[in-house]
Amino acid sequence: MSEQHTYRVIVRGTWEALTEEAWARLIAEAAEHGMASMRFTEEGSLSYEASPLKHFSMRYVVVSDAADGEEMAGAIAEDRAETTLRGLGYGFRDLRSTVTDLDTMKINRKSRSRR
Repeated sequence: MSEQHTYRVIVRGTWEALTEEAWARLIAEAAEHGMASMRFTEEGSLSYEASPLKHFSMRYVVVSDAADGEEMAGAIAEDRAETTLRGLGYGFRDLRSTVTDLDTMKINRKSRSRR
């Protein structure tokens, strides 16, 4: 069995061709999708600003084979974002992702100063 890595992926995109109903729903729910809603989850969390209603981001946790690398984790997250956004009836374009491999991320710890 292949080693699994955990990735944090931010998928960014631009709203496009929103119906009046979709636009109104996004504006009405904007407070639920602001800075406080930004969490990395398997199902993804959507965040955007209501004014101007132009760009959005979705944050995902993706667990996949380490051998597949960050590119695959980004593709998986983008696929999840497409599925979610289409299911909600939101038009979008220009999806792109930023991936961080949590298993290879180096943590710099501050050393305690000597007394």
